[in-house]
Amino acid sequence: MNRVTKRTWLMSVFIILLLGGMLFFLWEYLTKADQWVGFSGSPHVYNSTNLGCGTVTDRSGTMLLDITQSRTYASDALTRKSTLHWLGDRDGFIKASAVTNYAGQMAGFDLFNGIYDASGEGGTARVTLSATVQNTALEALGNRKGTIGVYNYKTGEILCAVTSPTYDPDNVPDIANDTSGAYDGVYLNRFLQSAYVPGSIFKIVTVATALETVPDILDQTFTCHGKREYGTEAVTCEKAHGQQNLKQAFANSCNCAFAQVAELIGKQNMVKYVDKFEVVKPLSFDGVTTVKGNYDISDTATVSFAWSCIGQHTDQINPARYMAFMGAIAGGGKGAIPYLMEQVTNGGQVTYQAKTQYSDRIMSEETAATVRQYMRNNVQAVYGDGNFPGLSVCAKSGTSQLGGSEVSNAMFAGFVENEEYPLAFIVVVENGGYGSHTCVPILSKVLSACKAVMDGE
Repeated sequence: MNRVTKRTWLMSVFIILLLGGMLFFLWEYLTKADQWVGFSGSPHVYNSTNLGCGTVTDRSGTMLLDITQSRTYASDALTRKSTLHWLGDRDGFIKASAVTNYAGQMAGFDLFNGIYDASGEGGTARVTLSATVQNTALEALGNRKGTIGVYNYKTGEILCAVTSPTYDPDNVPDIANDTSGAYDGVYLNRFLQSAYVPGSIFKIVTVATALETVPDILDQTFTCHGKREYGTEAVTCEKAHGQQNLKQAFANSCNCAFAQVAELIGKQNMVKYVDKFEVVKPLSFDGVTTVKGNYDISDTATVSFAWSCIGQHTDQINPARYMAFMGAIAGGGKGAIPYLMEQVTNGGQVTYQAKTQYSDRIMSEETAATVRQYMRNNVQAVYGDGNFPGLSVCAKSGTSQLGGSEVSNAMFAGFVENEEYPLAFIVVVENGGYGSHTCVPILSKVLSACKAVMDGE
């Protein structure tokens, strides 16, 4: 009897384990089957890393990549270069993760029919990028390294996310033996994978934090003598700005005034609101996740804390995430989450359709409105409305100092107020020098291209 009982118990355990395994497999299949189809070793993924079937077009239907027979890129070299970091190269050095994320839908897969596209040619994916805007942005950057991002903060569509340097996949240069430095970091998608010292564009974060934490901040004035000393160290400005309120100090990008604002905010509040505004958190969309930024003021001296509120010290931001932060301010404290893939069709069926998703509220509507007003004043009083014809632009420039003899990075971030052109943007030009001087002419061309594309839709 004991032997029978023991065998029955062992059989019961075996059956439970078998049923558990079957249920686990079923759950994995239901939730991850599309990922199995599109995993890196699948025959439906090109060369172990990039999409291996179908056609990819831009938002207007311009062919960017055709893999129905072989891997064929756009007909013109500029488009091939400007979209390379989203489509991937032939050798897999540049991964097109955001597009490859939809390999299952491209291959014609569903849970009940498996791979139902017998042709093997795959479907058609339409991305939100505009080839026209991408090309304009790449030409505007010229030979300089950096990235430009523009997205619709009401819908989430990314119109532009260009990276430089790049190359023509149909005419690949000898990168391995290049000694000029022209292709340094060429395999990096700077929009997603880079983190930059923000410089004064980070003052947007500091202004918003002050508005949320210092009750009488709008009644305060700040005097700048060109230097604010902290023992043997100091925060410095290019010139003495005299007495200013917060709005004026923001327009003047006065470091000494912002050092005083930092003292009013305090370290604890600054850490809390950097986290609340999500400016250094990774951003995820279309199966990709950006690198995270950095805001670390642990064990810092008062002068270092002041510099951190100015966008220096050890501060770092990711361009895609900071662009989304601009969108949240433009949206009154919450904005649409950016996305790249608009739609996938296969065999006449829509196998994927993007839906607008919004972030949680990161600041009050009142704070967002005031920051928006201040950023609009920056353009009107400093950068010049004439640089952006037909558009009401709100922005902040930044010149991020890198130390030593290295030329500063030029930064520019903001958004457009016009209802018909709800665009948030960021421009990063590595070693570009003074922020507004370098970035405004570039952004002017890119926003004009965005406006023309949106007018034609």
